[in-house]
Amino acid sequence: MNEQLRKILSRITELWGKWSMPQRLILVAIGVCVLIGIIALFRVSGSPSMVQLFNAPIRDEAALDRILFRIDEENIKVSVTANGIINVDDARTARRIKAILMSEGLVPEGIDPWDVFDRERWTITDFERKVNLQRAIRKQVEEHIKALDDVDDARVQLTFPEKALFRSEQNPVSASVTIFPKPNSDITTNRKRIEGIQKMLKFAVEGLQDENIVITDRNGNQLNDFEGMEGFDRLALIQKESKFISDYENTYRNQILASLQHIFSPERVRQINIKFDIDLSKKTIDTKEIFPITMKPQTPGLAYDDSVLLQSITASEETTEIKFQGTGYNPEGPAGVEGQTPPAFKDMSNLWGKVSENTRTHNAEWNQRNIQEDKSPQIGRRTVAVNIDGIWKWKYDEKGNPVIAADGSIEREYIPVSPEDLRAAELLVRDAIGFSALNGDSVTVQNIAYDRTKEFREEDAAYFRKQQLQTTILIFLSGLAVLLISFIIFRMVSREMERRRRLAEEERSRREQAIRESAIMNAEDEGGVDVSISVEERTRMELMESVMNIAKEHPEDCAQLIRTWLLEE
Repeated sequence: MNEQLRKILSRITELWGKWSMPQRLILVAIGVCVLIGIIALFRVSGSPSMVQLFNAPIRDEAALDRILFRIDEENIKVSVTANGIINVDDARTARRIKAILMSEGLVPEGIDPWDVFDRERWTITDFERKVNLQRAIRKQVEEHIKALDDVDDARVQLTFPEKALFRSEQNPVSASVTIFPKPNSDITTNRKRIEGIQKMLKFAVEGLQDENIVITDRNGNQLNDFEGMEGFDRLALIQKESKFISDYENTYRNQILASLQHIFSPERVRQINIKFDIDLSKKTIDTKEIFPITMKPQTPGLAYDDSVLLQSITASEETTEIKFQGTGYNPEGPAGVEGQTPPAFKDMSNLWGKVSENTRTHNAEWNQRNIQEDKSPQIGRRTVAVNIDGIWKWKYDEKGNPVIAADGSIEREYIPVSPEDLRAAELLVRDAIGFSALNGDSVTVQNIAYDRTKEFREEDAAYFRKQQLQTTILIFLSGLAVLLISFIIFRMVSREMERRRRLAEEERSRREQAIRESAIMNAEDEGGVDVSISVEERTRMELMESVMNIAKEHPEDCAQLIRTWLLEE
């Protein structure tokens, strides 16, 4: 094998040496192209396959944007080609998206969501093709219903009757659907979702009507019986309208309340009563407006208006004048021949008199504008009631202490809100709601004192507790000061007594020392007398002499030592 490989390599080398430079370049180019083709083939085969959502492209940009926005809400990856083809990852995702779009009515016109049923095979009878179509429709409808987030499982039964000769004898197409909702799902009580499933069935089955569709739950309760739900729908609509009106009123209430509380403080403005009469019914109003014709517009730059306006312009004018005078006799010619008398004069024939008639018809043109608009909602009468409390102040005596009433409470003085402030607050509220006298709006701002009995009681109790605490602290501090002063006096007396006792002992020691020294000196003077001194006495004398010498040599150290002793004592 190796020998064969060496022969092949030597042959290629020999051929490569015989070839010219253009031949070598051509061979290299062919090899590079083959390598690029292989790489491209692997990349294309390794890329994930996408499934078309609809076989037909969507040309309507608005419909395409709505579909993409709804798919984006489901966090599903999607791609759109340049011609409007929507692609998703797999067939299951495509079925789920189709079910959602059909239930919400987002499938554009001209797009067949059931193009998956377009299956054709050879060697199959019409009966088999019909049965297969019915089975495919039933299966696909089940899969689309199961693709909904709130449905765990579904069972679909479709009935396609045979075509009758006469339409009156034709039985209608019927459908029965049983859905099994997921836990904590509200699909059995959500009318919009049930209507979406019903609409999906109508899209899937040709000729299927609402009255021939029955949707039930696992317990057999019919979910699409909407005929007896008018009362519930009306109550739901009333609740939604009431919530809308309440939210609308709360928006104005919070804004006005915040504005007044910043001015008068939250304790003085606690609540605002607002009532808006809002008509949420949809009304179509047709308005016909006639305005003059501008023959000459105003010249730019002039200080006055030099435009020429006409109420109307004559489009056509017709004048008819009839005069009659004489006997009114007009011969009609030979017998048997109809005369030439106009019909208007036949009734006046053979009459005596004088007739004169003048008719003028004038057709005018004017500018006219027809306006048709739908108004909903319409805001009617608005009423606002605001109460602002005054200011309560304590009464003080000449010494600056609060005045205590006979019942033990603190006397207070009420200062009402001035009429100017009430008027300013009323104007502020009027401008906030867009007050209109023609609309019958009403704004009332009053000054009524709030019942603050409980608040005053708590405030008085807190004040008296504070006063009692201050008195207790003062008494305690006074007792502590007396005790401290007594201790200081006792300490001073004790130190003074100790000082006097020490001085007395020193004086007694000094006298005894003087007596002993005097006796020793007398004995020495007498001569020959041997005075015996005890060891303790001699040691004491030596110590005293040493201390005296040190005190003479270091007086400052001795003074510091004495001060330290005194402080310790």
